[in-house]
Amino acid sequence: MLYLYFVLLIGGVMLLVAGIVEQRRHYASLHSIPSRVLVNGIRGKSSITRLCAGALRGGDLVTVAKTTGTAARFIHPDATEEPVYRKFGIANVVEQIGIVRRAATYRPDALVIECMAVMPALQEVNQSKLIRSTIGVLCNVREDHLAEMGPTLDDVARSLCRSMPEDGICVTAEKDRFHILQEEADARNCKLVYADPEMVTDEELRGFSWFTFKENVAIALVVAEMLGVERQVALQGMYDAPPDPGVLSVERYLTPEGKKLAFANVFAANDPESTLMNINQLLDLGAIHRPLNVVINCRPDRVERNGQMGEIIPDLEPDNVFVIGHPAKSAIDAIPAEWRDRAVDLGGERRSAEEFMPALLERMAADSSLVAIGNIHGQGEELLEYLAELPADDSAPADPDADRPAEPALPAQSARLDPYASYPMAYEERYQAAQTQEVPVIRIPAQQRRPSWAQHADQHQGQYFQEQGQYAAPAQDTWQYGDDSHGGHPYPTADGGGQHPHS
Repeated sequence: MLYLYFVLLIGGVMLLVAGIVEQRRHYASLHSIPSRVLVNGIRGKSSITRLCAGALRGGDLVTVAKTTGTAARFIHPDATEEPVYRKFGIANVVEQIGIVRRAATYRPDALVIECMAVMPALQEVNQSKLIRSTIGVLCNVREDHLAEMGPTLDDVARSLCRSMPEDGICVTAEKDRFHILQEEADARNCKLVYADPEMVTDEELRGFSWFTFKENVAIALVVAEMLGVERQVALQGMYDAPPDPGVLSVERYLTPEGKKLAFANVFAANDPESTLMNINQLLDLGAIHRPLNVVINCRPDRVERNGQMGEIIPDLEPDNVFVIGHPAKSAIDAIPAEWRDRAVDLGGERRSAEEFMPALLERMAADSSLVAIGNIHGQGEELLEYLAELPADDSAPADPDADRPAEPALPAQSARLDPYASYPMAYEERYQAAQTQEVPVIRIPAQQRRPSWAQHADQHQGQYFQEQGQYAAPAQDTWQYGDDSHGGHPYPTADGGGQHPHS
């Protein structure tokens, strides 16, 4: 019996030593990366991660990025990417350790990484133990993951704040609950910076070949300026960045009856606020048009969300509301009475797309738009498969990027990156010494790294910022901005901005 206790004791000591060695090794990898940007929030994390990485690449900073959303991707400094392999297909925050180790082999100036934790406790672990970000991003607070972070939006806001870096900086475009974020930031000695969407012009937004929001671009611009990248250079880097696989897009089809159809897949916007923002942006840009039709896909395990999608129908003002999936009643009953006569129940979860799609297309006008909202799984996937078989509308507006010269072919990457693989094997297989050494290491002199707002930022870990002032909270009124090219201040400040939105 004594022998067994001795074996148990030795085993415990060995595990403890191994854990300490692994922790020190991980921290060494982290500290070899000067700037670490952790992107958190409810909607748009993957897009913001790509935008920030693109902006920093545009400024000649060696930047590695990793997204988690629709399809987890490891993005190399040359903007090529590969999927992240997961054992048993299960996401686990521990994979961030392997990602940091791979990123460190490039000796990068910056790592931009999406927060993959949902539970509040794991969000804190992700920040304090796994990433230790120098710049945090908290993009927005929306109605999602209420069971894990709720039950109220205020609770969600406080849960997300657990990813704020202590003694660091956090950038946000959240205005409604800025006062809550400020309270949490103060508790962590974290400087909270508001990225005003109005700093991005409509013309600058049109420069993207894919759909994104001003809020996302504003956050990326602020992060880029913090790291010394000029605005126009950062914008060009964002334009050149590859979009996320789940990015909002519009496809144009011809139905069997010869009708023209513009179809927008908005399934990825799970909450009502994001859904409305996506559809309104598509309408404003002319990507879709009226007459507008909406299809809501319902799921039995998302009854509350089904109802939320029904409630926003008056804001969309569609000609028809098609309801597929189960239970359709959960969405139809939530539609206000004066709009309910436009709802069409296409028959529950057992009908195939070959059965309900002809009835859907028949009720639509000759040249109209269809927007898919709700949940993609189930009949939503069947709807997408059915539409993919339809012929494309060749008379659709020409691609404005068609005349652009072809981009040079990028070197092919390996099929996947395994964050759990041992370091020596991964180094031999993926990061060969010659390839790693050829990556240019660009160090920006300290005087060039200071952004134009450094005169208003506190000293941050002795790297980029000097103590002279502080940022103000977003005001209810529109701020006036100076001309950046003449040294004007691009962000609202305490001495020039308005009142706190909740003061």
